[in-house]
Amino acid sequence: MATLALSLKKPGVIPGFGITMGFTLLYLALIVMIPLAGLVIKTLELSWEEFVATITDPRVVAAFEISFGISFIAALINAVFGLLVAWVLVRYDFPWRKAIDAMVDLPFALPTAVAGIALTAIYAQNGWIGQVFAKFGIHIAFTPAGIAIALVFIGLPFVVRTVEPVLRDLDPEMEEAAACLGATRLQVFTRIILPQVLPALMAGFAMAFARALGEYGSVIFIAGNMPYKSEIVPLIIVIKLEQYDYAGATAIALVMLIASFIMLLVINLLMKWSHIRRGGGMRS
Repeated sequence: MATLALSLKKPGVIPGFGITMGFTLLYLALIVMIPLAGLVIKTLELSWEEFVATITDPRVVAAFEISFGISFIAALINAVFGLLVAWVLVRYDFPWRKAIDAMVDLPFALPTAVAGIALTAIYAQNGWIGQVFAKFGIHIAFTPAGIAIALVFIGLPFVVRTVEPVLRDLDPEMEEAAACLGATRLQVFTRIILPQVLPALMAGFAMAFARALGEYGSVIFIAGNMPYKSEIVPLIIVIKLEQYDYAGATAIALVMLIASFIMLLVINLLMKWSHIRRGGGMRS
């Protein structure tokens, strides 16, 4: 304790620990803690029976199933193809590589509403891609498939940018040594590369999944918003707010908040595991 007190009192390059910490706590309280506390307090206006009735309403349950189910599928797709994209960007040098690398970050910068309108225009029955599938009776826009495409679009950068640094740090000599000892390419990938990349890949999957759960702007245009078929949880919350059912909206939002906290915990544990694995690999 004495050492900690001395370290806090020790002047740094930029003095003023007390005032900067105070502003930090004030900022976090105003931006994060107070709004979340208000969400919980508003939900407490409901009795336990009313809370359970709200979150177990068949329409709400269907929205939860759609949001969680499609978000999980989209995150799985991003985990597979995000690893592939990161592998190509790290391991190969080809024309326009920097341009493609920059395109990966496009979902970060693009407004979600613009993404939703663009995806809807392309995958609608009269769109460039949608009309091709429509000839075979396959409809993408205004179906759960459209939701999945939108969530894959916004979640891909999370996997690529999480896995990419790990791939850059891999020692190619380990792969070469395994190949010299007779290992096949599949064995090199499954026994040397994948174990080292797996923690970062799982962290990217978790971040893509968490991002997809709360997505609204890009999904609302392409989903169709049909109850029990393509209606997502954020839309249910908006509908509750439009009906002035604030307590009902916060009850559903509280469930999503708990899910977000769980995902945040999982992400932090996976990132810690990733750092430990990478540190152990570097020491060995």
